[in-house]
Amino acid sequence: MSGCESGDCGCDTIKVDLIPYDQALENLLSFANTVEGNDSVSLTEALNRTLAEDIKSAINVPPAANSAMDGYAIRLSDVNAGGTTTLNVSQRIPAGEVGEPVATGTAARIFTGAVVPAEADVVIMQEQVEAEGDSMSFDAEVKLRQNIRAAGEDISENQTILTKGTRLRAQDLGLAASIGTDHFQVTRKVRVGIFFTGDELVEPGKPLGPGKIYDSNRYTLTGLLQNMGCEIVDLGIVGDTFDQTTEAILKATETTDLVITSGGVSVGEEDHVRIALEKLGELHMWRLKIKPGKPLAFGIVNDTAFMGLPGNPVSAFATFCLFVAPFIKKLQGRSKIYTESTQVTANFEWPTPDRRREFTRAKITRNNNNQLQASLYPNQGSGVLMSTSWADGFIDIAENTSVTSGDQVNYMSFKDILE
Repeated sequence: MSGCESGDCGCDTIKVDLIPYDQALENLLSFANTVEGNDSVSLTEALNRTLAEDIKSAINVPPAANSAMDGYAIRLSDVNAGGTTTLNVSQRIPAGEVGEPVATGTAARIFTGAVVPAEADVVIMQEQVEAEGDSMSFDAEVKLRQNIRAAGEDISENQTILTKGTRLRAQDLGLAASIGTDHFQVTRKVRVGIFFTGDELVEPGKPLGPGKIYDSNRYTLTGLLQNMGCEIVDLGIVGDTFDQTTEAILKATETTDLVITSGGVSVGEEDHVRIALEKLGELHMWRLKIKPGKPLAFGIVNDTAFMGLPGNPVSAFATFCLFVAPFIKKLQGRSKIYTESTQVTANFEWPTPDRRREFTRAKITRNNNNQLQASLYPNQGSGVLMSTSWADGFIDIAENTSVTSGDQVNYMSFKDILE
C-alpha cells in the first residue's frame, strides 16, 4: 500500500494533469463493452443476473376475469334498485374451478381468484350479504364490473414485461413466473482477477509483526465483487517487486474480463503497478481530481481492462464505488449504469474548500421537519475504514466549494451504487 494520496509528500512534482471525475468516468466507460456469451438459468438461479433479452408474455394475466374477493357473482340486471335484492344461490365456485353460467334470478357463491362465471357482471362482497339456506339478499348499491378483475388487467398477451439489461430482482422473478417463464437468458458472469501489493500486508488470523498491517482491501473488494455477481479469480498478495507485479498482471489477464489491484499506483519507489502497466500494455488514465482516490491507474493489457486502485482502504472503497461499479455494470450489459444523486440537507459544516471534488462519507437521518439530512463521519481520512462501515453513502462536494449546515447537498447511496 505504498505511496501518497494527499499530494503533500512532494509527489505532485511529477506534472500530470488531474482528470475531473465526470471526464474520467466517461473515458473509462468508453472502454467497457458487454461481455460475450450468455447463460441459461432457472428462476431459482436468476436473482441479480442481467437479462440478455426481452421477456414477452404469451398469455393474459389474469387469463380470465376473476373475483377480487370472497362474495357472490350476480347479474346487474337482477338487482332491485332502491330496495332489497334476494336471489337463489345456485352454485359454489372456489379458486381453480370454473362454474356454470349464472341464470337469471340466481347467484353463485364465489371465492377470491375464482373465474367469474358467464353472464355474471358483478361480485357482491360477502360482508354486504345476508345468507340464509339456499338464498342470499342485500340492499347495497352495486356497479357494473365491481370487484371483478378483468382478463389481462395485470399483463396483456404479447406485452414486454422485462427488458434486456434489467438486473433481476425478487419481484421480477415473480413477475416472470406469473406468465409461466421458468428460464432466462442472462449475460454470463463478469470474470474479475484480483491481487494486492504490499510487503507489509498480513492475512487476518496470522500474527501481526512489527511494521505489518492486516490486509483489509482484499476482503472489501472481494465482497463488493461478490455483491455485484462477478466471478472472482483471486491471486492473493503479490510482493513489492517489479518482476512479481508484472508476472501477476500477465497471469491475471489470461482468462479474465477485468483485473483489479490495490496499491502500487502512486509514485513511491515501491509502487510498481503503474510502471508495469505501462510496460505491458497501455495506460489510459492515472491521476484523478477527486478525494479520496487521486491515484487510479486504468489501462488495457492483452485486450483485458486493468484498474489499479489506491492502497488506502477508504480510497480503494471509494474508487470501486465511483469507477469500478459502473464499469462492471456496463460489462454486464445493464441498462442502468449511472447512479443518480438526491438532494438532502447538510447537518454539518464544510468550511474549507478543496481544489479536488470530494466524496465524503455520510449517514442519513431525518430532522424534526421529517427532511432527509446528512451527517459526516468525524474523520474523513483515507485510512479511516470505519467511515465506510458507519456511512450510508457519499456526499458529493464540488471542487472549491464550502458547505454550511442547512444547505442542500448531493447524496449518493452505497445501495444504489452497488446493487
